[in-house]
Amino acid sequence: MGALPKKRHTNARQGHRRAHHKVKLPQLTICPQCRQPRQSHHACPNCGSYRGRQVLKAKNAAAE
Repeated sequence: MGALPKKRHTNARQGHRRAHHKVKLPQLTICPQCRQPRQSHHACPNCGSYRGRQVLKAKNAAAE
């Protein structure tokens, strides 16, 4: 059997350990085609382009 803790760890110590477990917001860049924000290294959800070519259907017909 392995080693067991002799004392209970406090809630504050638990919180300090989990301080880096927060959710980060995704990095957004401006799409060069339609100027809408999009996630880096992803196809634009608005116009469907990625790296200068069409890879998805556009969400609205005006963007085509």
